[in-house]
Amino acid sequence: MGNERKLTSSKVIALIAHDHKKSELVEWAKRNKALLAPHILYATGTTGKLIEEALGQPVIKMLSGPLGGDQEIGAFIATGKIDVMVFFSDPMEMQPHDSDVRALMRLGTAWNIPMAMNEASADFIMTSPFMAGDYTIVIPDYSKYLKRKIEKD
Repeated sequence: MGNERKLTSSKVIALIAHDHKKSELVEWAKRNKALLAPHILYATGTTGKLIEEALGQPVIKMLSGPLGGDQEIGAFIATGKIDVMVFFSDPMEMQPHDSDVRALMRLGTAWNIPMAMNEASADFIMTSPFMAGDYTIVIPDYSKYLKRKIEKD
């Protein structure tokens, strides 16, 4: 099977938004202020500043996404420091750091964390009874992958 990681009632939530989705994420956060209050919030650069100002709640801010913030969040996902990711991505705009965005989604999937990529899925996650209590996620067993034979050139 795999290892388990227990998420407590106070979860660590990463909040990320593309430029054209920042205002939408801020408005969503304001509507969900009470639900977000018991949690620890991380965000990429500008998004974090906007959310912190809108909520009056501290946000741990990374670099701007294209300057490495997406990768910082990804590292936190891979090391078990992020429990939930809310990423309002812009499906109509090509992003210069699109590979970072894909990597974030891949890491969230690999480490089995809840991810919302739009307002509706974020609403479902935030109103889930699992958000207010403990929850155990199963981390897939990657031991076979790590032990695979690597061919030399």
